[in-house]
Amino acid sequence: MSNRRKFLRDGGLAAAGFLISQPLLFARESAPKTRRLTILHTNDVHSRLEPFPMDGGSNAGRGGVAARAAVIKRIRQQEEHVLLLDAGDIFQGTPYFNIFKGEPEIRAMSLMGYDAGVMGNHDFDAGIDNFASQLAAHASFPMIMCNYDFTGTSMEHLHSPYQIIRKGDLRIGITGVGIELEGLVPEHLYGKTRYLDPIVQANRQAWILKKKKNCDMVICLSHLGDAYKDNKVSDEVMAKESEHIDLILGGHTHRFFDAPRVYNNKTGNQVIVNQVGWAGLRLGRLDYSLEATGKKDLQRSETITIGKIIGD
Repeated sequence: MSNRRKFLRDGGLAAAGFLISQPLLFARESAPKTRRLTILHTNDVHSRLEPFPMDGGSNAGRGGVAARAAVIKRIRQQEEHVLLLDAGDIFQGTPYFNIFKGEPEIRAMSLMGYDAGVMGNHDFDAGIDNFASQLAAHASFPMIMCNYDFTGTSMEHLHSPYQIIRKGDLRIGITGVGIELEGLVPEHLYGKTRYLDPIVQANRQAWILKKKKNCDMVICLSHLGDAYKDNKVSDEVMAKESEHIDLILGGHTHRFFDAPRVYNNKTGNQVIVNQVGWAGLRLGRLDYSLEATGKKDLQRSETITIGKIIGD
């Protein structure tokens, strides 16, 4: 009898303990899950494949794809979910482009594992057909453009208005916009390409990504320029006129931001804008935490100098 009473007593205590623990268990399971995302980005690399020469200049020894690739590799080893993006002007600026017309630049980006890029005005410098052929032959990453209508051109089937990239259970939506080409690029180089309003088009794609495709975050790759004194469309204008874009990674104006800029969009939510100069001298890094509730928090931002000389 004593063994039977002990069994009933112990079993009852165990059952009671299980029932008491259930609210805590369910609370833990229903608590918002926080995910981390590291975003790395470049812009206006301009065919700078090698470091700047050791000529005593301020950039001597800095830049170069080998040093950048080493930094990217190290970060990927440290972080689980990493995005690598480029905001345009891949081409033009060194003899590599004059001789090889962009092949080594696209190959290098593919080897570094870029997730997506956008076209800059200088990417038309050897003609739209050349850019298309380099992408088709050597790119392992998509070219995202939503405000260039490439109908009837060689780029028609080599771009997309948006891309969704999965990182773990995160869905990251990416769209891209380019600057107006008329007056900036000779017409024969861009051919039948039609420029569309970047704010209208980016907002349209961002709505699709956020509302229809249920993306956790929407990024716009922009080659508009960060800001102008007149009313010319820019990253600043786009940020203020947007509704569903969370982050704008910019280019064209070659600005070295000391820190990301923060704007409020049309709904009062924050939009982050960042840009990291030119020539591959720096790599931008943004570390986000994302909760299942939709809350996004920029926990860390860093501009990494590439190929920095030890002791300087």
